[in-house]
Amino acid sequence: MANSGLAIACRKLTKRFGEVEALRGVSLEIPSGVTFGLLGPNGAGKTTFLRICLGLTPPTSGTAEVLDEKIPPRRVLPKIGYMPQDLAVYLDLTVGENLALFGRLVGMDEGAIKTRIAEVLRLVELEGRVDSLASTLSGGMRRRTSLAIALLHDPDLLLLDEPTVGVDPELRASFWSYFGELTKRGKTVVITTHYMEEASHCDLVALMHVGRVLSRGPPATIKERAGAANLDDAFLALVREAKTA
Repeated sequence: MANSGLAIACRKLTKRFGEVEALRGVSLEIPSGVTFGLLGPNGAGKTTFLRICLGLTPPTSGTAEVLDEKIPPRRVLPKIGYMPQDLAVYLDLTVGENLALFGRLVGMDEGAIKTRIAEVLRLVELEGRVDSLASTLSGGMRRRTSLAIALLHDPDLLLLDEPTVGVDPELRASFWSYFGELTKRGKTVVITTHYMEEASHCDLVALMHVGRVLSRGPPATIKERAGAANLDDAFLALVREAKTA
């Protein structure tokens, strides 16, 4: 794990796409061994932040380190699992073939691939669809396949972009339980979501709005600071405060 005790550390991170400023001077530290939620509406900058951490999108300015490696984090990429918002599955391959392909790309041996495929498909409740073409799966099942791919190589850091969209409540609860088990083993799970109620499952959250971090801390602390009963109200209060600052 990261020697600094931080899975991710960024300073004054800015990203512009033409005239659109997706990130506006974001400084954020994410400790190792926690579930960390990046919360905010569409367009808040959550996906851009993850893509910068992976080296997929260069920042306009600012610095970031992932697992103590300056971005792009090439040397530590095998320790990172990524589930993008746009699902990364090959529709002309079966579920099992998609997983096996990714396992080979990250250097897993065939025995480990076979074992882990069985494990992660049980977790996402797709063990009966290992031989199904991805093109025949529903949108929710493809999302679950994408999550299984991210989990396959047992990474130290998981970056999950909207992993619970289209997932039924029972399976969503199962996912969160598993994420908690991962952090007990020292793994770090970073999850983006616009569902504020999911934040109660996170150890720490950062509320984001139009490219800025409005507040960071345990969910209960953020609600207390904002004098709000829930994170939805806390978010609205912080947005109003930011507009008048």
